[in-house]
Amino acid sequence: MKQYFNENEWLIIENAFDPDYNRVSESVMSLGNGHMGIRGNFEEKYSGDSLQGTYYAGIYYPDKTKVGWWKNGYPNFFAKVLNGINFIGIRVHINDLELDIAKCSVSDFKRVLNMQHGYLERSFIVEDKNNNITKVSCKRFLSMYDSKVAAIKYSVTPINYNGKITFSPYLDGKVVNEDSNYDEYFWNEIDKVATDNLCYLTMQTKKMDFRVTCAMKHELLKNGINIDADKNSIIIEDNYVANKVENIISMGEEIILIKYISAVTNRDFNNNELVTKAKEAVNKAKEIGFNRLISKHIEVWEQKWQENDIIIKGDEKAQQGIRFNIFHLNQTYTGKDPRLNIGPKGFTGEKYGGSTYWDTEAYCLPFYLSTAPSELAKNLLIYRYNHLEKAKENAKKLGLKGALYPMVTMNGEECHNEWEITFEEIHRNGAIAYAIYNYVNYTGDKDYLKDYGIEVLVEISRFWADRVNYNKLKDKYMILGVTGPNEYENNVNNNWYTNTIAAWTLDYAIKVIDYINENYKDIYNMISNKIGLNKKEITKWKEIIDKMYYPYIKEEGVFGQQDGYMDKEQILVKDLPEGNLPINKNWSWDRILRSCFIKQADVMQGIYMFNERYDINTIKRNFDFYEPRTVHESSLSPCIYSIIACQLGYKEKAYDLYLRTARLDLDNYNCDTDDGLHITSMAGTWMSIVHGFGGLEVKNNELFLAPFLPKAWKEYSFRVMFRSRIINVCVNDYIKITLVKGKDISVYLYNQKYYLVENNVLEI
Repeated sequence: MKQYFNENEWLIIENAFDPDYNRVSESVMSLGNGHMGIRGNFEEKYSGDSLQGTYYAGIYYPDKTKVGWWKNGYPNFFAKVLNGINFIGIRVHINDLELDIAKCSVSDFKRVLNMQHGYLERSFIVEDKNNNITKVSCKRFLSMYDSKVAAIKYSVTPINYNGKITFSPYLDGKVVNEDSNYDEYFWNEIDKVATDNLCYLTMQTKKMDFRVTCAMKHELLKNGINIDADKNSIIIEDNYVANKVENIISMGEEIILIKYISAVTNRDFNNNELVTKAKEAVNKAKEIGFNRLISKHIEVWEQKWQENDIIIKGDEKAQQGIRFNIFHLNQTYTGKDPRLNIGPKGFTGEKYGGSTYWDTEAYCLPFYLSTAPSELAKNLLIYRYNHLEKAKENAKKLGLKGALYPMVTMNGEECHNEWEITFEEIHRNGAIAYAIYNYVNYTGDKDYLKDYGIEVLVEISRFWADRVNYNKLKDKYMILGVTGPNEYENNVNNNWYTNTIAAWTLDYAIKVIDYINENYKDIYNMISNKIGLNKKEITKWKEIIDKMYYPYIKEEGVFGQQDGYMDKEQILVKDLPEGNLPINKNWSWDRILRSCFIKQADVMQGIYMFNERYDINTIKRNFDFYEPRTVHESSLSPCIYSIIACQLGYKEKAYDLYLRTARLDLDNYNCDTDDGLHITSMAGTWMSIVHGFGGLEVKNNELFLAPFLPKAWKEYSFRVMFRSRIINVCVNDYIKITLVKGKDISVYLYNQKYYLVENNVLEI
């Protein structure tokens, strides 16, 4: 862990340049707008260590799986989000010497991410080998107002010389992915044009026929006044177009290049429209101008913060952490396109391929349920509904009935290339069923069940019913050969969480079937005929529910994580010698698998999701047993433990775990921020406050709150959208709850019922 960035409520500040930490900074300083995203790379050339990344939502490549052996059912490819046309680049020459801070003396370096207004600024002073001293500053943003547009303002001021400044803004399609199975270039050039003040480049993926067109225009200012270049030229190379503008300026004069960019894809427009749409967007951006363009962008961000900011007083470190997480969640997914989902790294890196995992259903959905109109969360569920046929194909490949949703996907087809994850970590099926329950329970939208949910629930249940094993000797149903959420155990029998969520899914599916049968008889008959639903299989599901086996450690009074967990040597994390953590960086995989150490919440994941089933003593025993054995080396782990610690009254523990999840990437806890941020776990940070410290639950269509104030905080407040209402909760020595918008509603505070009236404050 390293606290590298300055603490600030709204800013992420890097106050000096450390080349060894540059990749971490690039991840942290990433920008996105739901349509595209970029890492915090430099505009000018940088020959030092860097992970250059520009990503376009929904654009991916099926990288062929290559292994020395093959097994039936193994996925043919691993889908990866592609590094696409680099549109931020501006080559800068000072008296014909190219600016490259890896080769210069740099001082007063500052890189600042403004989370409140959604832009990145950088400034520094550089002395090159000719002893020319130059002040450089730049500012860029990806528009939240028009997601096709980005803009950069790049400023150069000579400090001790007169001379020639040359800018070469470019579009570069000669990009590669660092994280791929083997060296391969993924793009073909389709079209390019370069004129004095308009360039565009169209690239096509070698597979899938995705096309991206980027266009750019520029303008020059000297001392704030628009000027023409002293000399203009164009550069055209393979997969590359650029303008080159030269100007003679004097010591102390400032010259600014403003680069306007547009990016469109054939996911949104026909191939023959791409150039036209890109030109229209970039022309409009330049016409509006940088200042008005960024003002419109800032207005969108201010509205978003009105809707989902969490304010913490008295703890700047915690405040910065939660805003950092909310900021990146809002950059990654806007909900405007139901074909899109949320990759674990978002637009910040290549790891995990940018694909969809179960993280969306288990972690992200609660954030979007409470911070945006319900249609946004509904789109996340419809994404899975639209992939149901592919999920059925995935199950069939394994010789099983029903639907097995993929562990990793872009289009519904499984594309993960590790067997123990792909076909053993089947608990993700249950997370999708739970997300349907969570959505309906929170929104009250029961129509979703008849329109979409019942088919998904039935097919998932059919998978579970076919995947279980019946043990005649014990008269129990078991699930063998699985990997639970704790990926530090592979191919285990009867993972408690997997068995629990499988049986729960069957039970919930039956309840939904009964509800639709009772309330929508015609629809029930139509769906039953469509999917072949019959009473015999429902009877079988009930038998599995009644006879499901759950491991139990009698000596400890806790649920057994899996059948063989207590066969392992029991060592607590605190007793590990210094230098062993993180174990995934220091131990062999063999040693990890044989250890008792837990990567992330597993039993506790189930207790969190099905909390109402267990009394407080049961929850306490399991937490006290498993948390000391958990290394939290998954980004998805600390938030779940934090929420349960809140419930148990372990306030200091809850706060420590919150801080770990909130600053996981900012402080590089697990030494892995360099390859991208942990976007999906960021939703867990929000959950830690709202569901943990705030105690928010929805039970029997009513909103329940049980907040407490962490010792380090003077006050905190959050807003939630609930059934067309906006409710603000402020926690201090008192509790203030305000119905900001919507019809009157009742809420429960510490199990006491109160009524909220719009714009009236309930203070307890």
